[in-house]
Amino acid sequence: MSALRMPHPMARHSEVARTIRDGFWVIALGAIGCYAFFVALGAIKPGEVWGVTIAVAVLLALWLARAWSRSHLARVERDPRLAHARERRGF
Repeated sequence: MSALRMPHPMARHSEVARTIRDGFWVIALGAIGCYAFFVALGAIKPGEVWGVTIAVAVLLALWLARAWSRSHLARVERDPRLAHARERRGF
Protein backbone atom coordinates (compact mmCIF):
# COMPACT_ATOMS: atom_id res chain seq x y z
CA MET A 1 0.00 0.00 0.00
CA SER A 2 1.47 3.32 -0.98
CA ALA A 3 1.35 6.42 1.15
CA LEU A 4 -0.56 9.48 0.09
CA ARG A 5 1.88 12.31 -0.68
CA MET A 6 0.53 15.74 0.12
CA PRO A 7 2.36 18.91 -0.95
CA HIS A 8 4.26 20.68 1.79
CA PRO A 9 2.04 23.44 3.30
CA MET A 10 4.69 26.08 2.58
CA ALA A 11 4.49 25.24 -1.13
CA ARG A 12 0.98 26.73 -1.28
CA HIS A 13 2.08 30.24 -0.36
CA SER A 14 1.82 32.95 -2.94
CA GLU A 15 4.91 34.34 -4.60
CA VAL A 16 4.67 37.55 -2.54
CA ALA A 17 4.62 35.61 0.73
CA ARG A 18 7.65 33.59 -0.37
CA THR A 19 9.50 36.77 -1.31
CA ILE A 20 8.73 38.36 2.07
CA ARG A 21 9.77 35.20 3.92
CA ASP A 22 13.03 34.92 1.98
CA GLY A 23 13.68 38.64 2.50
CA PHE A 24 13.29 38.19 6.25
CA TRP A 25 15.86 35.39 6.29
CA VAL A 26 18.31 37.43 4.20
CA ILE A 27 17.96 40.37 6.63
CA ALA A 28 18.32 38.01 9.62
CA LEU A 29 21.49 36.50 8.17
CA GLY A 30 22.80 40.01 7.48
CA ALA A 31 22.13 41.04 11.09
CA ILE A 32 23.92 37.92 12.35
CA GLY A 33 26.87 38.66 10.05
CA CYS A 34 27.05 42.32 11.14
CA TYR A 35 26.97 41.32 14.80
CA ALA A 36 29.74 38.75 14.26
CA PHE A 37 31.80 41.29 12.30
CA PHE A 38 31.60 43.97 14.99
CA VAL A 39 32.32 41.47 17.76
CA ALA A 40 35.37 40.20 15.85
CA LEU A 41 36.44 43.78 15.21
CA GLY A 42 36.20 44.56 18.91
CA ALA A 43 33.74 47.42 18.42
CA ILE A 44 31.18 45.82 20.73
CA LYS A 45 31.51 43.41 23.59
CA PRO A 46 28.76 40.78 23.85
CA GLY A 47 28.67 41.12 27.64
CA GLU A 48 27.85 44.80 27.42
CA VAL A 49 24.90 44.46 25.03
CA TRP A 50 22.94 41.52 26.44
CA GLY A 51 19.72 42.38 24.60
CA VAL A 52 21.38 42.41 21.20
CA THR A 53 23.36 39.28 22.02
CA ILE A 54 20.22 37.38 23.00
CA ALA A 55 18.32 38.63 19.93
CA VAL A 56 21.14 37.56 17.61
CA ALA A 57 21.39 34.18 19.38
CA VAL A 58 17.65 33.62 18.85
CA LEU A 59 17.94 34.63 15.18
CA LEU A 60 20.90 32.31 14.75
CA ALA A 61 19.04 29.40 16.38
CA LEU A 62 16.00 30.02 14.16
CA TRP A 63 18.16 30.27 11.04
CA LEU A 64 20.00 27.04 11.89
CA ALA A 65 16.69 25.25 12.53
CA ARG A 66 15.39 26.50 9.17
CA ALA A 67 18.56 25.41 7.37
CA TRP A 68 18.39 21.95 8.96
CA SER A 69 14.69 21.65 8.11
CA ARG A 70 15.21 22.68 4.48
CA SER A 71 18.11 20.25 4.05
CA HIS A 72 16.05 17.47 5.61
CA LEU A 73 13.09 18.18 3.32
CA ALA A 74 15.36 18.34 0.28
CA ARG A 75 16.81 14.95 1.21
CA VAL A 76 13.31 13.44 1.51
CA GLU A 77 12.17 14.88 -1.84
CA ARG A 78 15.16 13.59 -3.84
CA ASP A 79 14.42 11.29 -6.71
CA PRO A 80 16.00 7.89 -5.95
CA ARG A 81 16.51 7.27 -9.69
CA LEU A 82 18.93 10.22 -9.84
CA ALA A 83 20.95 8.87 -6.91
CA HIS A 84 21.08 5.44 -8.53
CA ALA A 85 22.23 6.92 -11.85
CA ARG A 86 24.92 8.96 -10.09
CA GLU A 87 26.18 5.91 -8.20
CA ARG A 88 26.21 3.86 -11.39
CA ARG A 89 28.45 6.49 -13.05
CA GLY A 90 30.79 6.52 -10.06
CA PHE A 91 30.14 10.04 -8.75
